[in-house]
Amino acid sequence: MLALALYRLPYAEQAMMLKGETEEFLSCHELNGREGFVFAPFHITPEQPVILIRPWEVSPLPLFSFAAGNDHLQHYFEENHLTTAEPDPDYAADFATFHAQLQAGTFQKLVLSRCAVETPDRRHDYIELFRTACSAYPRMFVSVVLTEKGGLWLSATPELLLAGDGERWRTTALAGTMKLEGEQLSFDTPTPVGAGRRDVEWSDKNIREQRLVATYISACLSRFTTDIREEGPRTVRAANLAHLRSDFSFTLPDSQHIGDLLHELYPTPAVCGLPKREAFEFIVQHEHTPRGYYSGFMGPLGVESATHLYVNLRCMEIREKDYRLYAGGGLLTDSTVSQEWLETEAKLETMRALAHV
Repeated sequence: MLALALYRLPYAEQAMMLKGETEEFLSCHELNGREGFVFAPFHITPEQPVILIRPWEVSPLPLFSFAAGNDHLQHYFEENHLTTAEPDPDYAADFATFHAQLQAGTFQKLVLSRCAVETPDRRHDYIELFRTACSAYPRMFVSVVLTEKGGLWLSATPELLLAGDGERWRTTALAGTMKLEGEQLSFDTPTPVGAGRRDVEWSDKNIREQRLVATYISACLSRFTTDIREEGPRTVRAANLAHLRSDFSFTLPDSQHIGDLLHELYPTPAVCGLPKREAFEFIVQHEHTPRGYYSGFMGPLGVESATHLYVNLRCMEIREKDYRLYAGGGLLTDSTVSQEWLETEAKLETMRALAHV
């Protein structure tokens, strides 16, 4: 079966189409010295491996302006506030299990995810969905990945995992979430602009959560380089949400061992928890719905001498009769089930809006 990846970098005016054959790996270490499009799951298993599409064709894909789709999405975000949504029983049970461990001091942070199934009014062509997402979400990395083992996934994610084109590299610590409403939806980055507009006011919980991720990333990078520069955090927008983000730039003397760095870096506390290994095992054992390739990572690795890997957030698995949408949130000791549920609902809107265009 032909493997295919479509992708558009944030703010880029052109998308790329990559076609090729797949290789499967059971460790990020095996990506050392490789080139192609990576599609990695949260939990690597023989049934759910790291997939590398080795390209035999890389070509530009024309993008069009979908004004009607954009109008629909803007209206969707303005009208769907979801302020009365109640957690479903499975999520409430998972939250209780996770939160008890946090209160007992077993973990500093745990990320709890969930899946929602949407039945669209009509079956969408995935290239149409991709182009609409590119037009609607210019700040985000947008991709469609089709492989025999992984299935068909659409993603519009704000979280960079690793990017570079030689010695200089970048990554981010993205955590903390707040839904944008009203006039905040009409501008790019939420900063005070004019009368009646206010910047996002971050809670202590969001600030602490973001700092945990930034500290973890800094420690991981220090095992590979001493030349690390951190900037932030600052508020950034992603679709109908705002996040806190710190940006890291660093040098790598040996770029042939990117797989080793990915093994150390991923999963970050933004999608897993702390301590990392124990949190990962707890999540795999206790979440009601397996994540699949949600909260894994994907993107071009060394394609045309550049790497752009992103965490697979704001995504959906496109199946024959329905779409499986995924979202999660970071839990700390002061998290509440109602607040966390509403955060996942807000994150799901990114893909729900596309499902009903």
